[in-house]
Formats: sequence, C-alpha cells, structure tokens
Amino acid sequence: MSDDLDWLPTSVDTSVAHPARTYDYLLGGKDNFPADRAVVEQALKFAPEARDRVRANRAFLRRVVRFLVGEVGIRQILDIGTGLPTQENVHEVAHRIAPDTRVVYVDNDPIVLAHAQALLAEEKTTTVIQADMRSPQEILDHPETRRMLDLDQPMAVLLISILHFIEDAEDPEGLVARLRDAVAPGSYLAISHLTTDLGPGAQQVARLFDKAAARMVPRSGQQIEGFFGGWDLVDPGMVQLPLWRPDGPPPANLDKIWFYGAVARKP
Repeated sequence: MSDDLDWLPTSVDTSVAHPARTYDYLLGGKDNFPADRAVVEQALKFAPEARDRVRANRAFLRRVVRFLVGEVGIRQILDIGTGLPTQENVHEVAHRIAPDTRVVYVDNDPIVLAHAQALLAEEKTTTVIQADMRSPQEILDHPETRRMLDLDQPMAVLLISILHFIEDAEDPEGLVARLRDAVAPGSYLAISHLTTDLGPGAQQVARLFDKAAARMVPRSGQQIEGFFGGWDLVDPGMVQLPLWRPDGPPPANLDKIWFYGAVARKP
C-alpha cells in the first residue's frame, strides 16, 4: 500500500498501530502504515519468531474451517475480527468443500471493510460488516448478519486472535457469553489466544501494543478455556496452535508459539 493517505476514510487514524494491519504486515501484506510496521519491527527484534506465530494462527484457522465444514457439516460461519483479506480466507477454504457455505466477516477497521467489499463484490454467500466485538448485539442484529445467517440453525463463531485485544475491564467473558447464548445448539466456537502459560515472551509482545489502537492482554489457559462456557471441547482440546489436528509434525520452534487454540460444540 502506498502511504499516500488521500483515499482513506477520515475515521482512520494511521498514527497508531491497528491489529489487523500489524497482522497484515507480519504475513507479508501491503495494507499497513508506518505505525503498524514500527510495532512489528520492534517485536521482531526480541521475538524473531513473530511471523511463525501469525502463520501458525492462520494455519490453525484453515484447519478449523476444514473441520467445521468438511467433517461436521457446518454451513454458516460468523468470523469476528477477520482482519485484512489475504490468501486462504475463510470463505475460500469453506467453498472448496461446500460452495453453499454462508460467511459473515466482521471487523472494526474501515480499511478491512473497503478491501473485503472489493474482494467479495461477486460473492453471493459471503458478506462483510463493520462492527466491533465489544458490541455483540450490533453484530447479531446487523441486517447483513440476519440476511446471511439463520441463528436458529447451527453455525460456527470464529474468534481467531481477537480476544487478547479485549481488556478485562471490557468484560470479554460477558461479550463471548452473549454470542454463545445467541446461537443454536449444535453450534461451534473456535478461539485462538495469546497465552502467559508458555513463558514471559507473550507479556513482552503485549507491551508493544500499549500505545496501539487496541492493547494486548495475554491470558492463562484456564482463563481462555473459560470463554467456552462449559461447551464440549473437540479433541484434542485446548492446545498450542500447531498441535490442533495438525497436518504434519510440530515445528522445531513450538516453544515459541505462545498461542492456544480450541474448538467447542454447544450441547
């Protein structure tokens, strides 16, 4: 992306790093700005495995979607905090298995909205809305959500690498509970989350986001599992991302992948 900002909506503040754009930079994308790149470059100085972590997160997402659509038969997905479009997006993975799968993407960054709308211009079963995880009812009541998804039928809610950007004071447990309560029995919830269980590195990464658009809050495995509210965890339970239904052997730097991932089913 050019740093010429004339095309941007006035609501976009490029002087502070945004999670979607830092993630994009780590994945090698071009939809980011100097503030985003500065945070990432600082992180890479003491944690050069940062790119491995975001790739592990992306690979986890692909495996989750293949499981949900291919093995379980889910045909509607709500992906909250989707981030900027990249390769192997949720709808692309899902549609290779079942072209009728309906997907609603949600993000609070207007840049994500603009790029996703362009990508999805010809899509009939996929849409994107600009909304915030901190307002779950707004997401659930949005006309596009209601048009695309039937909340009375089983669906999947994806919260991939988003909950660690919700501070404790913002009641992340309550926000997730509202989503859990809104979906039908037989629905699934997938979460990936930065954790403090695997060493001090996660806290060091989090401190780099103190002045970003959203602070980062690593949590313990017990706290992360609490977001599932007693739903039935799918095997292998909550594990480091590369260990969740892996396609191959674990990476050599598994100890540096400071993320847990899990999927659970609503009874």
